[in-house]
Amino acid sequence: MVEAAILVIFPFCMAFAAVSDMISLTIANRVSILLVLSFAVLAPLVGMPVAEIGMHFLLGGTVLLATFAVFAIGGMGGGDAKLMAASAVWFGFNPGLMDYLLATALLGGALTLALVSFRRSAFSPLVAHHVLLRHFAEEKSGIPYGVALGLGGLICFPQTPLMQWAMERLAAG
Repeated sequence: MVEAAILVIFPFCMAFAAVSDMISLTIANRVSILLVLSFAVLAPLVGMPVAEIGMHFLLGGTVLLATFAVFAIGGMGGGDAKLMAASAVWFGFNPGLMDYLLATALLGGALTLALVSFRRSAFSPLVAHHVLLRHFAEEKSGIPYGVALGLGGLICFPQTPLMQWAMERLAAG
């Protein structure tokens, strides 16, 4: 049952955040809260030492401070900042975190370039009223960076300690 929770919660939250940001340019606080609380419940159940759990939360707090500094200067949305911090808690201090941050940065850059180009194209008006794509077409809309965070999180999810534990358990039968 713990394995099922691990396999469902993080991917669902990241996918939900991506779609939510596409539709409304917002990421609900409940997504980040669910990520943090589920990690707090699941980590002890997989046998993660308390000190290591604390380090995961310390990392999340550090990422939250850094992303809120970026938010304060207008570099990212508040929902994006909270989602990045909450998802970082799942990664902890390991190489998977760097892969996640790099993947998110690359996907975010590609998304930004694609949207700037698309918004100037003749195709933009065709999706102006589509519920999922309308913010992609609007010149004045921001960049739904939750899409990059969600995709980056899904791509790098197998590198999280909880997912590695679940895969080992499932492989053992």
